[in-house]
Amino acid sequence: MHAHPLVAGEPRPGSVSNPVTAPWDGAPLGTVSLADADTVDAAVASAHTAFAATAALPAHRRRALLTAISRALAADETGFAELIAREVAKPVALARGEVQRAVETFALGAEESVRRGGDTLPLDRTAAGAGAVAITRRVPRGPVLAITPFNFPLNLVAHKLAPAFAVGAPVVLKPAPQAPLTAARLAGVVHRACDEAGVSRAILQMVPCPNDIAEAMVRDPRLPVVSFTGSDAVGWKLRAAAPRKTMVLELGGNAALIAAADADVDDAVARAVAGGFAYAGQVCIKAQRLFVHADLYEAFVAKLTERVAALPVCDPMDAAGLCSALIDERSARRVRQWIADAVAGGATVRCGGGGEGSRVPPAVVTGAVAGMRLVDDEVFGPVVTVHRWSDADALFAEVNAGRYGLQAGLLTRDLGLAAQAFRRLEVGAVILGDGPTFRVDAMPYGGVKDSGAGREGVRSAVGELTDLRMLVWRGLG
Repeated sequence: MHAHPLVAGEPRPGSVSNPVTAPWDGAPLGTVSLADADTVDAAVASAHTAFAATAALPAHRRRALLTAISRALAADETGFAELIAREVAKPVALARGEVQRAVETFALGAEESVRRGGDTLPLDRTAAGAGAVAITRRVPRGPVLAITPFNFPLNLVAHKLAPAFAVGAPVVLKPAPQAPLTAARLAGVVHRACDEAGVSRAILQMVPCPNDIAEAMVRDPRLPVVSFTGSDAVGWKLRAAAPRKTMVLELGGNAALIAAADADVDDAVARAVAGGFAYAGQVCIKAQRLFVHADLYEAFVAKLTERVAALPVCDPMDAAGLCSALIDERSARRVRQWIADAVAGGATVRCGGGGEGSRVPPAVVTGAVAGMRLVDDEVFGPVVTVHRWSDADALFAEVNAGRYGLQAGLLTRDLGLAAQAFRRLEVGAVILGDGPTFRVDAMPYGGVKDSGAGREGVRSAVGELTDLRMLVWRGLG
């Protein structure tokens, strides 16, 4: 399979092509042709030129486009799932779940495309407004530059495209370099849906390209909106490069899972395993820091260690697999180094770690403290740290001490503790009764501090991609 840059639906093969190989075993999967500066400029120009027409699309046409995309993805669920599994080493059952979520994300976009309305506001609350009425509507800000990561190569692209198409904004997509084939397959779906719905293919450009060329797009005034999902270091760098643009930044975290004294130990362990090790922990809301009440701590650590020690690193095509390889050997070496650094600082590895190549056996670490990268930073790998707590004030302070604030999970039936957590935890969402990894695609999603700015979730993203425009009409009263 080959992934080429696409300008208005037409391939623009570049002079430089890179192989795409499977992280699991290095098997060749295809090639990606990189866009040069001229091709990227053509893509941006195409989106800029198309904006007037796409912004004027009637709601029924936008709905038809998004519905056609959703249906086509559903019809190709197996093909997409197997490609995702091979291209980014996501266990195929989880990959299938991602496809199903993307189907829903585009369906949500179809719903939002016909909901975009406004309000009629009487202005006679003051004497100056007597006889005047305001009418509001939301209008797209302009074409969107979407920069996406490897870990959800389909659904996180869907979260960029669906709200943009819902409001009639063209997208220039710069897909993850590790996952261009999935993006190319999706682009093909979108362009065929454009033909079916009578929408210009210029609503989506795809430009795999080097980072320096992508940064030039960030600064390009023809793309007034940038939606980026990736590391905090890169996200804030992009924002600094274009401070006047609208930036939607989803930048990750080191999410906490809190088990209170009344939590069920077996349930807490099950949620920690699923939240900490699914897809080798390469999820920005993975359960990374586990805070367990002192009354449960010893039993929890013993049961968690037993479960995790028996958790294999599986071929991503294994239908029963949970944890596979990391995306590349460099990522695996980093995870091993962070574990070694924590041990050198006094932490204990209860199980896992080590491994070879891109494969790291799932690890449980106790005794890790602030100042260690396993605690302070986003590990993005199959490692959890376990921390004992007994005082709620100290707990909240410890959870909040880091620079991230994406989501946190809380296992308790104590509504007083839940209310405190909701009030005091510095996160975008507190998940009560589950781990921090819980997400459905309709909900507002995003964080605070170094976890980013703005919110995704289709309806929320529509607000990020649009401006409020008002007509004041005097003389109606």
